[in-house]
Amino acid sequence: MTSPQLPLAIIQLEQPPAPVRDRIGEQARWFIDALALAPHDYQIYRPDTGEALPEFNTVSGAILSGSWAMVTDHAEWSERTAAWLRAAMEQDLPLLGVCYGHQLMAYALGGEVGDNPRGWERGALPITLQPDAQNDVLLQALPSSFPVWLSHRQTVLTPPPGAQALARSALDECQIIRYGQRALSVQFHPEFDAHIMQACLPDGSDFDPQAQPATDNSRLILRRFWQSLRLPQFTGAATTTVRSA
Repeated sequence: MTSPQLPLAIIQLEQPPAPVRDRIGEQARWFIDALALAPHDYQIYRPDTGEALPEFNTVSGAILSGSWAMVTDHAEWSERTAAWLRAAMEQDLPLLGVCYGHQLMAYALGGEVGDNPRGWERGALPITLQPDAQNDVLLQALPSSFPVWLSHRQTVLTPPPGAQALARSALDECQIIRYGQRALSVQFHPEFDAHIMQACLPDGSDFDPQAQPATDNSRLILRRFWQSLRLPQFTGAATTTVRSA
């Protein structure tokens, strides 16, 4: 079991396009700001630049970021991260995947990822929790439906065997997936606020940040994950842990 004093690994998967980066920075910064992390709380890893991924006994858990890449491109760094994820599951390392990280976790553990046949989800849209979500430590006591920040073309078409989809939207059946007691992923962006969402949308997108509050409930999931790394008794839900073949 990892020590609660160890840093959180923020695994940043590529970087935003230059206009986005110049305006709001990179993905790791969005998580750091959302969680108000101190420098000793985290370590950033960039497999896309050739950096090694963390040894499992050096971090308390890992967040895998979103990306402008596509899982189905099977880039070397993405496949290497997928292999690391399979090993991390075997080591029971706490994991939270976000958007690309969500899709990569599902793919790495035996699910199917591809273009969403229902189209591109973007902006503030509602998701609906499944009844079993109320038994999940990261999701319990949340409203049955609430808005989240979304921006994705690809999606998890089929979850891995043994995994459990815990939320859906109008265009996506797999908004939240639980893989085991310490591994969860979300298609939406709990690290986003309206400013980040607006910067990530194409110019000319119809967007009113004042009319689309979608931060509070999704960010609670992010904060609960971070807090769970400091609680030795943390468990996620009574689900069968997904194991790699």
